[in-house]
Amino acid sequence: MKDKIKNILDITFWKFVLVGIVNTLVGTAVMFAAYNVLHLSYWISSASNYVVGSIVSYFLNKYFTFQNKEKSWKQLVKFALNITVCYLGAYGLAKPLVSWFLHGQSKSVQDNLSMLVGMGAFVVFNYVGQRVIVFRK
Repeated sequence: MKDKIKNILDITFWKFVLVGIVNTLVGTAVMFAAYNVLHLSYWISSASNYVVGSIVSYFLNKYFTFQNKEKSWKQLVKFALNITVCYLGAYGLAKPLVSWFLHGQSKSVQDNLSMLVGMGAFVVFNYVGQRVIVFRK
């Protein structure tokens, strides 16, 4: 069990975390500005986070995190599908859960917290998908 945890929390994991920090800072700024400043919808605001972050994430994770030299459209399609599935799953679960827990709060409070919860779930789902499916060695 200890070896299994050590394998999961290897250098690749920590590189993924570092890339994630960069993506999170940029994407979160885009998402909350879109929602709170531009007054775009929950779905457009949260999706804008992943359009911007995914482009940076693909290149940083491919070459820095997973050190993958493969050049194929198939891998790019897998990456795009992984991001899409993780996004829809994470935010699709976060919104109703947070709305249920915070049913007495304003829509703005519910949506902002839903976006934070969705971000956390997305990170977990995305790491597993990229490591196990997209950039698998």
